[in-house]
Amino acid sequence: MATQLPSPPRVGMVSLGCPKNLVDSERILTQLRADGYQMSADYAGADVVLVNTCGFLDSAKEESLEAIGEAIAENGRVIVTGCMGKEAEAIRARFPDVLAITGAHEYEQVVEAVHAAAPVAISPYVDLIPDAGLKLTPRHYSYLKISEGCNHRCSFCIIPSLRGDLVSRRPDAILREAEKLVAAGTKELLVISQDTSAYGIDIRDQPRMWKGAEVRPHMTDLARELGRIAPWVRLHYVYPYPHVDQVIPLMAEGLVLPYLDIPFQHAAPAVLRRMKRPANDAKVLGRIKAWREVCPDIAIRSTFVVGFPGETEEDFQYLLDWLDEAQLDRVGAFRFEPVEGAAANALPDPVPEEVKEERYARIMERTAAISTAKLAAKVGRTLDVIIDAVDADTGGATGRSKADAPEIDGAVYLRNVPATLAPGDIVEATIEDADAHDLFGVIA
Repeated sequence: MATQLPSPPRVGMVSLGCPKNLVDSERILTQLRADGYQMSADYAGADVVLVNTCGFLDSAKEESLEAIGEAIAENGRVIVTGCMGKEAEAIRARFPDVLAITGAHEYEQVVEAVHAAAPVAISPYVDLIPDAGLKLTPRHYSYLKISEGCNHRCSFCIIPSLRGDLVSRRPDAILREAEKLVAAGTKELLVISQDTSAYGIDIRDQPRMWKGAEVRPHMTDLARELGRIAPWVRLHYVYPYPHVDQVIPLMAEGLVLPYLDIPFQHAAPAVLRRMKRPANDAKVLGRIKAWREVCPDIAIRSTFVVGFPGETEEDFQYLLDWLDEAQLDRVGAFRFEPVEGAAANALPDPVPEEVKEERYARIMERTAAISTAKLAAKVGRTLDVIIDAVDADTGGATGRSKADAPEIDGAVYLRNVPATLAPGDIVEATIEDADAHDLFGVIA
């Protein structure tokens, strides 16, 4: 007589916020899958729903609260985790029926809460999970978190109070995870942390053995080793410390993608001082020029805050002039928004909302013009493109060049692609046209 296995509990997940939160969600789901749980793609099929919250901005908190409310309305059995976990009283005041609340990267507490809410029946017949764990991204790219927390105390940011000070992972553990991800189909590793440049400063005296050689816990060493594992390695959240210069030759050699995501936030010295930003020396423009001399194809993306308290028209014009000289490839901008608990809230001379809007429109217009010109210069070139999606009905495909990170940068749209093309393929494409953000072409 066949053995009737009990149906395992099913867990739903809503993951909000940054890629670091996404990695936390993947780790939680991986552990739950190892414990015998199944995943549910909708509220109706879930025995319990996890909501991984973002608490960086007030607007993000409100989005998190709305997600919690939706999960309770649709399912009723909800566990909250993530950055808003530190505001448990506020969450319970609005949603008293929440089963449990845990903070950021408190993996064990989340798993224990799920076990209590929906116990799994012990069975010797439970399948093992893949070595790479469960993923919330497409198979061909993966986020690789190398550290938690941050040692900086920027006046607009509350990340250290949410996630603590810097805690770096062992380099050999990171490299083992990278190998598993690539073995499972990952073609592009997106290296993330709160401050990638600071990786290893807390464990600098703890090198580890890897493939018969010693590897230092240092951004350059780690990037070099990752480049030997994955076809594409992309670095995010890089502060422009002096040792970043050492990574640029790795890009010129092809070990690391010629791409740097550097959150400059502003350029005017007075604003940077009020922001308490690190590495804000006046030599940044010269270093960008030097990077381009070593690696001409390097793409630099950044984000900027407009309307920070005390920002004058002169400060803002300084930023626009700086952008004209820097010629950054990808730029995002945000209007300053007070965050509960941030030191910037107490700064004098707040910028009126209408002025913030006007400056936001101006910076987006200026950076769009720069992007349009830089992309137009790529028309006629042949670029490597990683495929994200294929449309069999139209014969087209959507991909990204080495200058484009998923979801935050532009895309490359290809026509007349072969039927054998699949997501994750890396092809050479001839660029035929461009607009302010995207490229258009055909496989070479």
